[in-house]
Order: sequence, then C-alpha cells, then structure tokens
Amino acid sequence: MSAPITANAMLPAVFIRSSSTSTSTSTSLRFFSLSRIPRSRSLSVRASAQIEVCAKASSTVPTRLGDCPFTQRVLLTLEEKHLPYDMKLVDFANKPDWFLKISPEGKVPVVKLEEKWIADSDVIAQALEEKYPEPPLATPPDKASVGSKIFPSFIGFLKSKDPNDGTEQALLNELTAFNDYLKDNGPFINGNVISAADLSLGPKLYHMEIALGHYKNWSVPESLPYVKNYMKLIFSLDSFIKTRALPEDVIAGWRPKVMG
Repeated sequence: MSAPITANAMLPAVFIRSSSTSTSTSTSLRFFSLSRIPRSRSLSVRASAQIEVCAKASSTVPTRLGDCPFTQRVLLTLEEKHLPYDMKLVDFANKPDWFLKISPEGKVPVVKLEEKWIADSDVIAQALEEKYPEPPLATPPDKASVGSKIFPSFIGFLKSKDPNDGTEQALLNELTAFNDYLKDNGPFINGNVISAADLSLGPKLYHMEIALGHYKNWSVPESLPYVKNYMKLIFSLDSFIKTRALPEDVIAGWRPKVMG
C-alpha cells in the first residue's frame, strides 16, 4: 500500500505513542525522523503490531489524528485493551488510491485484523472484544443503548437555525435522562467499570462540548451534575487524552453541518 517513510537523521523527529503489549497502562515512545510527509499525509508506524488502523488526519497538524469520533472509539478500545497497533493517517482532502481500495466509500475507521480489513466501528469493536476478551469491555445488553440518542440530538441542535424549533430541548431531554441514569447507576454506564458503551459515547460528548460551545455558545447546564462528572471522568482518561482530536479540528469538521 503506502511506501515506508524513510528516516533522515538531519530532520526533526516525530513521535507516535503506541500501547504496550503488557497489562500496564504505560506507553512507550517510538521516534522517527521523517524525510518527508507523503502527499497523502499517511503516516505508517512500523512495528510488530498485527492490527492496522486507517484514521483521518488532522487538517491543521497533518501528523496528528483527525476529528472522527468513531475512529477515536476504536482507538480507545485498543488502548483500554493494551493492544499494540499501527496507524495510518489519511488526508481526507486528497484520499490516496491505496486507501480507497480498502475503503471504497472513503470512510474511517477501517481496521486490519488477521489480514482482513474491517469497517464500521460497531463491527470493529465487537471483533476486538471477541478476539481479545481480556480485559473485558462488553456492555450488558440492557445497558448498551444508554445515552445513544444524545449524539443525533446534538447534531439536530447544531444544524438548527431556528431557536424555537425544539432541537435544544430535545437534546436537554436526552441529557437529563442520561443524568438520571448515571445518578442511580454511575459513574459509568456499566456502574464502576468502563465499558464499550462509554468508549462510544465519550468521543461524541467531546465533539458536542466543543462544537456547541463554539457555534452556539452552549454548554451542559449545571443542573446536570452527573453528566458533567461523567464527561470529566471520560475526558481525563489517559487513553482519551492520547486519542482525542484537536479542538480546532473538531470545529472545522462540523463547520459544513453548521453552514450547510
């Protein structure tokens, strides 16, 4: 697919963090001196990992991860399971042919697992859980859909140009229901342990906070303390900090929805 990036000791080093294969949460740093960034902006990390992840590159800092919450969900799963992986960053403004062969629709995330490319974050998360069951991240079926309506409600409010169309209230209703759930069942969706549902919802709440703060000057109200605490917990995870998008990329990524 993409050619390896050649090293040149005269050029600045770029580092990428990758999970250790041990059960420790510590990470190792591997340094690379890059002779150039290919036009596709795909950055391939050469390691012993058998898992490869195609991810959107940042539009502001091409060597950093971009703003896809579904890709972050997959990366969070890999990080929380302490699985090593190689990541290829793809310039979405100029998608290379090798990527379009893997993902004809040009979408991410796409993960190579056991020599097979898999699309869709739901399918990927399930495949990883089945192949690497420890530590377990599966959410009990009766809790798997908790908070699932928050993201579409956020998008509806973000796109809205009429302050009286009810989209803000629809979002508040979903957040209030989630707040009530967490009050009785939290701090995470599955009680005291983090699970797949949190890894899916967390990146979406991160996008909600940044996009609505920027475009609507809106934030989760203080009357929903359990939601605010939940967001603080998720956003402070080492795995989340390591895989989150830059705020400016989140803002740029949602601009077409707002302007369109």
